[in-house]
Amino acid sequence: MTLKSQNLYIAVAGNIGSGKTSLTQLLSERCNARVYAEDINNPYLGDFYEDMNRWAFNLQIYFLGSRIRQAVEILSISEDLIQDRTVYEDAHIFAANLHEMGLMSSRDYDSYMRIFEIAAHLIPVPDLLIYLKASVPTLINQIRKRGRDYEMSIEEGYLCRLNEKYDNWIENIYTGEVITIDMDTEDFISDPSTIDMVVARIEEIRAGKYGGR
Repeated sequence: MTLKSQNLYIAVAGNIGSGKTSLTQLLSERCNARVYAEDINNPYLGDFYEDMNRWAFNLQIYFLGSRIRQAVEILSISEDLIQDRTVYEDAHIFAANLHEMGLMSSRDYDSYMRIFEIAAHLIPVPDLLIYLKASVPTLINQIRKRGRDYEMSIEEGYLCRLNEKYDNWIENIYTGEVITIDMDTEDFISDPSTIDMVVARIEEIRAGKYGGR
């Protein structure tokens, strides 16, 4: 049985360079919620982008362990929180894509998924998932703008495959409530109306969740 958190739990999902971290920070400030950021200090990241075949399994296991640690904290705190990327993305998008590309062996992928399935039953389901949908040119532009050295070698084809995985996950796999923001046409930094819309929905969820307290 998958758990529901007692506190308000919002998650921000999206491809590399889609703007998750920026949105997470803005929503945290507007909603007075704690941020759970993605661990960009994964020691395998640089090696992975240089040699995906060699480091794919190591990279994904490290990220999965990080999500599990966050889940333990989520279940133990009473604060409202906003998470930058979910464990579901690690499995259904990134690990699945690496396996399909032949960069993670079936043996490693099966081992990874067994661990994920255990973790998925321990991790609360978000009250709301915000999906930042962006085309590959938009992602490439953002990746270059933020200038992380280890991301400069990411190929467009890789991002395209991840986008396809994201769309399939949102449309056919994920069952929770989703708000989709089109990052090709909406700029929540310069136009606060997008943030206002998301915050209004979060406040509705918060009122419903805490209404009986």
